[in-house]
Amino acid sequence: MSSFKLSTSLGRVSAAVAAFLAPAIAFAQETAPAAAEAVAAAPVPDKGDTTWMLVSSALVLLMTVPGLALFYGGLVRTKNMLSVLMQVLMIASVAMVVWVVYGYSMAFTAGGSLNSFVGGFSKLFLAGVDTTTVVETFSKGVVIPELAFVIFQMTFAAITPGLIVGAFAERVKFSAVILFTILWLTFIYFPIAHMVWFWGGPSLYADPSGLIFGFGAIDFAGGTVVHINAGIAGLVGCLMIGKRTGFGKDMMAPHSMTLTMVGASLLWVGWFGFNAGSNLEANGYAALAMINTFVAAAAAVISWSVVETFTRGKASILGAVSGAVAGLVVITPAAGFVGPMGAIVMGLVVSPICYFFVSTVKNKFGYDDTADVFGVHCIGGILGALLTGVFVNPALGGAGIVDYSTADFAAGYAGTAAQVWSQFKGVIVTLLWSGIGSAILYKIVDVIVGLRVTVEAEREGLDLSSHGEAAYHS
Repeated sequence: MSSFKLSTSLGRVSAAVAAFLAPAIAFAQETAPAAAEAVAAAPVPDKGDTTWMLVSSALVLLMTVPGLALFYGGLVRTKNMLSVLMQVLMIASVAMVVWVVYGYSMAFTAGGSLNSFVGGFSKLFLAGVDTTTVVETFSKGVVIPELAFVIFQMTFAAITPGLIVGAFAERVKFSAVILFTILWLTFIYFPIAHMVWFWGGPSLYADPSGLIFGFGAIDFAGGTVVHINAGIAGLVGCLMIGKRTGFGKDMMAPHSMTLTMVGASLLWVGWFGFNAGSNLEANGYAALAMINTFVAAAAAVISWSVVETFTRGKASILGAVSGAVAGLVVITPAAGFVGPMGAIVMGLVVSPICYFFVSTVKNKFGYDDTADVFGVHCIGGILGALLTGVFVNPALGGAGIVDYSTADFAAGYAGTAAQVWSQFKGVIVTLLWSGIGSAILYKIVDVIVGLRVTVEAEREGLDLSSHGEAAYHS
């Protein structure tokens, strides 16, 4: 066959193939832009925001271990130092496992007919959560990986029950602490987190919402969910468990204010992740939450020390660190909503009120709150929740309240009186849910394993009697 005939034949074959494939080629050309558009429309997490959320999660862990553990550890007697460290460490560990098994699902999914109070089980064992799923942040259209959101919220679940044990440290069974933690997370913390922070799941904007969020109450980083919730549970616990053996007679001064100071400092550093991380993205509102966390705590340190100077004649390091924690607590619900001047006022106000509760109210009623969990966390949290309703007002330098349909922070503010009323309703629901619920759970734990160690074990110290080791050796 000549080269001409060969080329002619090949040309005919090529033409036939082209004609045969023409419909498929045309279809591919038509669908290619649509496919490209679909790929382009897929949400892509912002790397900067994702990094900030991962760093914030690590900072909140720093608050817990070693921050909270050392803060409480220094406040107890030498013979109970390790028991507090062990309790805080184990509580955090148990909470993390429970969170990923069912806690995240209960807090941040829709709960059907019970949705106002608690979520469901659609994400049990983190079903459907992987490296591709995302959560939309407050700025609509900006997303972070859902796993980053899961991790961040997990650290909140880890520290909150740890706060409670400070109220009845030095006399509670280790087994009781762990059983109570699991029950309390399940029936108190997860529902409260859902009531306050559920806006419709990972979209953050869909209905229906949790009960307290539906009131219009705002809680930027956990004033109700963490501090009021844990503080009232601590008070109920110390009342039901009873006073330490020898309370009011034996010397029960903190054994190491040095360690308490170190722990408080770590709490303050970690609190930047706690508050500023709650913005869910690295922008101006995260910066606002961070500066408020600086100045509210600083103002509270100053005001506590001033009050002590006038009432006791001397300012103490115990008072100063108590003021720092009170300032951090009071600004937590308000961190991204109020201006820096409002944050300073909140810090100045909270210390005298908390000081009154830990020095006067506590002595008058004679309850044995070892680390002043109620006087600092619950009272500071209540004050913070209510003052958030005042200083969120843009006329007072506040940022306003986000309108979740537009992501406009100023659009959702309805006025001071209306907002304070919404805040008050959220506080009351939290106090009742946690106070009554915790009392029931303490009773259940007491029936199953017993709440309190024996008098002999308490006198020996929980380090040796519960864990067989000592914090210090002479």
